[in-house]
Amino acid sequence: MTEAVPSYLSPTGQEIVFLLLGAVAVGSALLVVTTRQLVHAALWLVVCFGALAGCYLVLTAEFVAWVQVLIYVGAIVVLLLFGIMLTRAPIGRSADLDSGNRVVAAVVALATAAILVTVVIDGFRTAYTPLDPGGGAAKELGASIFATWVLPFEALSVLLLAALIGAIVLSRTDIPGGSPPAGPAPPAGPVTGGADPPARGDPAPPDRPSDQTSGGQ
Repeated sequence: MTEAVPSYLSPTGQEIVFLLLGAVAVGSALLVVTTRQLVHAALWLVVCFGALAGCYLVLTAEFVAWVQVLIYVGAIVVLLLFGIMLTRAPIGRSADLDSGNRVVAAVVALATAAILVTVVIDGFRTAYTPLDPGGGAAKELGASIFATWVLPFEALSVLLLAALIGAIVLSRTDIPGGSPPAGPAPPAGPVTGGADPPARGDPAPPDRPSDQTSGGQ
C-alpha cells in the first residue's frame, strides 16, 4: 500500500496476462448462460474456471489456483455432467429452456455489474499491492479462514450439507413424498375366473379358433 500507483497507460506483463485471462473468464461465463445445450454450458464452465485459476496464478496464489482446478474443474463440473447423464436430461437444443425473460435478465445483470465495478473502482482506486510470492500459500489462507472467517466457513458447510440432504430426499423413491416408482399399470377390472364382459360400445372380441371349429362340426 505504500508504493506509488503505477500508470495504467504502461501495464506490466502480469497485468496484460491478467486482463486477457479475465476477458476469457467473462466471455466463457456469458456463453455458459446463453448456450442452449447443457453439455456445452458445462464445458464452457470448465474454460471459465480454468481462466480463474490462471488469474490466481498471476496473483501469486498458487494454492488457491490448484484448489480451483482440483475442486471446481475436477469435481464440480464432472458432477454436473454425471447429473445430466443420470437424470437423462435433454442435451440438445430445447425451446423449453427459454423463459422469455432475456431482456429483464440482461438489465439486471448490467445493473449489478455496473454497481460492482463502481464500488470496486471507488474503493480501490488508489490502492496498490505488490505481488509478493507466497501470499496465497496454504499457511496464510488456513490461518485466515480458521481465525477470521471461521463463522462464514461453517455456515457454508451447513448450507452444503442441507443441499446434499435435499438431493438425497428428492432422488429416493422409498421416502414418503418422493416420486413414485415407475411400474406396470394395474388391471382395469377385477380379476375373476372368466373373461370380463366387453364394455358398452366396445366391439365384441373375435371368436376363438376352437369355437369356430366346433361350430362347423
